[in-house]
Amino acid sequence: MRVLTHALIIVLGATMPWMTINAETAGLTLDKAIRIAVTTDPWLTGSRHQETALADEAVSAATLPDPRVSVMAANLPTDSFDLGQEAMTQLTVGVTQMFPRGDSRALARQQKQQSSLQQPLLRMDREAKVAATVSQLWLEAFKAEESIRLIENDRALFEQLVDAAEASYATALGRSRQQDVIRAQLELTRLDDRLTALNQQKESAQQQLSEWVGEFADSTPAGPLPMLELPAPALLTDNRPLSQPLSQQPWYEWLRLHPAVQAEDRRIDSMATGVELARQKYKPEWGVTAQYGYRADDPLGRERANLFSVGVSFDLPLFTSNRQDRDVSAAVARAEAVKTDKLLLVRQLMAKLEMARAQLKRLDQRQTLYQRQLLPQMSEQAEAALGAYNNDDGDFAEAVRSRIAELNAKIDALAIAVDRQKTIAQIRYLLAQVPTVNG
Repeated sequence: MRVLTHALIIVLGATMPWMTINAETAGLTLDKAIRIAVTTDPWLTGSRHQETALADEAVSAATLPDPRVSVMAANLPTDSFDLGQEAMTQLTVGVTQMFPRGDSRALARQQKQQSSLQQPLLRMDREAKVAATVSQLWLEAFKAEESIRLIENDRALFEQLVDAAEASYATALGRSRQQDVIRAQLELTRLDDRLTALNQQKESAQQQLSEWVGEFADSTPAGPLPMLELPAPALLTDNRPLSQPLSQQPWYEWLRLHPAVQAEDRRIDSMATGVELARQKYKPEWGVTAQYGYRADDPLGRERANLFSVGVSFDLPLFTSNRQDRDVSAAVARAEAVKTDKLLLVRQLMAKLEMARAQLKRLDQRQTLYQRQLLPQMSEQAEAALGAYNNDDGDFAEAVRSRIAELNAKIDALAIAVDRQKTIAQIRYLLAQVPTVNG
């Protein structure tokens, strides 16, 4: 019995490219999946509307309140309601304009503008998150698809083993025993079970992916396996030791430019402006009133002079302990709370980055081990075991076990390669940066 030649050779090196897999198969590529997810993400549309709303509110906040107009008939005599009977009777029209406290209008506009500046940063963060999430789901579906293909390729070999064992068992001169035939058929059944489980995993990943790409998720993931690049700084390459502590300032300086952190900075700015806005409550609110009064002629027909009044009103913030002081204290506390949120966010990013770097280091080590030793050794062992059996010098069960071990090693190597790309996708999100830092 001749040993089948495998069409796929899995190459797993940090410096060696992955061989083209299913290159001609029409399907959903990772780049296409990310583009669809970002383009159709309703959150991004909502964020743009939110930015527009805040920009409009900034203009509104800087505008003076509408003037108040009053029309009144004053000092009418109740015995006759004659407009000319009493000199004090008049018809008045007044206009009152209020002026908010201190710099409240300018500060309110500034606060809205600072809030609106968060939205582009939050969208950058969202797009990076979507790319990382879609990458994880697509790669999971890809791993299941390629594992299925590997098993289906080797299934043909096991079918030949079954045929050969049955043919040998059927002849009087054959070495095969009944248990060899049963063992070969059992391995085929187990392969079928693995295919069913892998199809379940693939369908589960596709269903999760459909949240982001809709009906495109049903397409077969199109190879080859993407080789995602690490972010620009040599944080994770041989140029910089992986053991270097993340607590050093250069690491923080890089993470400080993450869109989510920058958005927190804008939120801090907004809350600081809120403190200044609260302090404006110590200043009086002013109002200017102008009033024109019309008087009718007196009973003798003599003309009476019309009247004009103008005045200024303002409040006196004298009792501040339970109002203004409390408002300022609350605003300060909220601003400090936002600073704490930023600190927690940076610490979370640092911890996730440290974990991802550690995972990448171990995956690189395993990838090298599989490429240089395990895969070649497994292949040699399988060839030797099958050759020995064909030459009447080996055990059929050992030949089958060797082929199963080789198949498992290929699937494990595929999983390592995919997990490495998933880790890099996570690192790419964690080290995302704002192209231009706003003020």
